Amino acid sequence: MFNVGADVIGTAKKGAGEKTKAAIFETALELFRRGGFEVTTMRDIARSAKVATGAAYYYFPSKEAIVAAYYDQVQVLHAEKVRLELGGKAGLRERLGVAMHSKLEILKDDRKFLGALFRYTGDPDHPLSVFGKGTQAQRSQSVAIFQEAIAGTDLSEALRQLLPWVLWLAHLGMILVFIYDETEGQQRTHRLADGILDLLTQFIVLTSSALVRPFVQPWQTKILGMLREAGWTGET
Repeated sequence: MFNVGADVIGTAKKGAGEKTKAAIFETALELFRRGGFEVTTMRDIARSAKVATGAAYYYFPSKEAIVAAYYDQVQVLHAEKVRLELGGKAGLRERLGVAMHSKLEILKDDRKFLGALFRYTGDPDHPLSVFGKGTQAQRSQSVAIFQEAIAGTDLSEALRQLLPWVLWLAHLGMILVFIYDETEGQQRTHRLADGILDLLTQFIVLTSSALVRPFVQPWQTKILGMLREAGWTGET
């Protein structure tokens, strides 16, 4: 009987803790979006979330930890959206479009926020650098989503390994353009993404033909070797 009571109390505390953590997280994102990442402090976040500063640090040891949780959330939402929208779509071009455009849709309200985070890209030691060790897990998750997008299509094994990384790098470029795109609904970026995906798909079809494939396979193998040397292909 006493064990059951302890379990109930523990569950209640856990539920309250999760609600507090979620409130801190959502409040922080709102402040980042409205006031900027750099100027927002953990004290600001705690005050707005109506919790003690120590409580904010208990759940998130730093602002960077909050952003890491945001990155995780984006990957989960992207994976769910891609899986939902890929149903019934067999063509490579159509599937790539789902993966690319759905990511942009998820990020549409965070352009200003993401602009502040992109400045860390060139610092490999920064925990928020998209190329650094601190974001390795999120990077692998993102590449895995693009792997899922090309699943079931008629591609060579080399392309199955190489293309998700090409798409991941291309989607970073699209996000950077997206940040600066002031057109309504960022349609300029969506059109650019369509153009790039059209060209990429045409290139894949061309290089997959029996006549051309022997000439491009050494090139694909060379690039895969470079990625392995960089330690990237082992991440997924």
